[in-house]
Amino acid sequence: MSVAGLKKQFYKASQMMSEKVGGAEGTKLDEDFKDLERKADVTSKAISDVLCKTTEYLQPNPVSRSRLTMLNTMSKMRGQMNSPGYPQAEGLLGECMLKYGREMGEDTNFGGALVEMGDAMKRLAEVKDSLDIDVKQNFIDPFQAIVDKDLKDIQHHLKKLEGRRLDYDYKKKRQGKIPDEELRLAEVKFEESKDVAETSMQNLLDTDVEQVTQLAALVESQLQFHRQSMEILEELAQRMRERVNEAQSQPRQKRMPASRPSFDCLDQEDSNGGWSPSAATQRLTIVFPSFTSAAPSFNRTSSRQKRNSTDQPCCKALYDFEPENDGELGFYEGDIIKLTNQIDENWFEGTVHGHTGLFPCTYVEVMVPLRH
Repeated sequence: MSVAGLKKQFYKASQMMSEKVGGAEGTKLDEDFKDLERKADVTSKAISDVLCKTTEYLQPNPVSRSRLTMLNTMSKMRGQMNSPGYPQAEGLLGECMLKYGREMGEDTNFGGALVEMGDAMKRLAEVKDSLDIDVKQNFIDPFQAIVDKDLKDIQHHLKKLEGRRLDYDYKKKRQGKIPDEELRLAEVKFEESKDVAETSMQNLLDTDVEQVTQLAALVESQLQFHRQSMEILEELAQRMRERVNEAQSQPRQKRMPASRPSFDCLDQEDSNGGWSPSAATQRLTIVFPSFTSAAPSFNRTSSRQKRNSTDQPCCKALYDFEPENDGELGFYEGDIIKLTNQIDENWFEGTVHGHTGLFPCTYVEVMVPLRH
């Protein structure tokens, strides 16, 4: 940095300390500019928050969102173009129904109904994927472009304006010690930055038509999604009603219990060595065990090993977790997992049943934390 640049930084820091500590007043911006800045700030927050909540609306599961983000990052690092999509709840439900429906057999009423409903759930998942794509292209991407360009430009211009205001106020306060030409140049730069910042904020507010158009595109995508979902569900409901009517019209099959052979107990002399209740009663002898007053002995070695095993970092599984990708660790509810590392705020690395891998933090309760 040049000497002039260092002097300017010193001027701005000195003026800021005078205002914050000494209570000195700086150059006041006009009310129109402040009103414009307030409106631009509200618009910026609205765009950022709506963008975040829209992503949560499309992908409500935070664990799946963090896993998808991690996988997308890993795919980019590996140079892979295709990354796995968000696991829709309808698709997971459909796969479960298809699995057990086929195991029961499609020729059974319940099994066939599960298969039909599983197919419908899979179609709903595909419609939901289409909604994700449409909303991303027509709503999220345009709003993200505003955040990445327009809002960053406004913040840059406002920051530059504040720096030039501090430089101008410092030189104005020392008028007579600072050359007039340098003071005039500082004032010109301050007014120039004010005009640029004002123009950038006004441009953001003038694009409200585009923002409303993007909101309309979001509504159209949702409307198309619900229309297609309604068609699938109406068709499914009709087929379920037909199955119910068909099952009710069929007569119930009566099952007769199988007859059991009867056995007569013979007398002891006629039984030829067979079992006789009276003989068994006569020979029945009950032996009661003797109890001693000796105190039970405890295995102290196993107790000591158990205490030592709980000293190592570990956690207890709250739910079953099925790995969906390479490198993830599967476990069942109640398993005690040995912790080896914490990848980030959402993922642990651990070992259980002789396997090591990653698993989400929300699925477990930490019993002995990792030592840092």
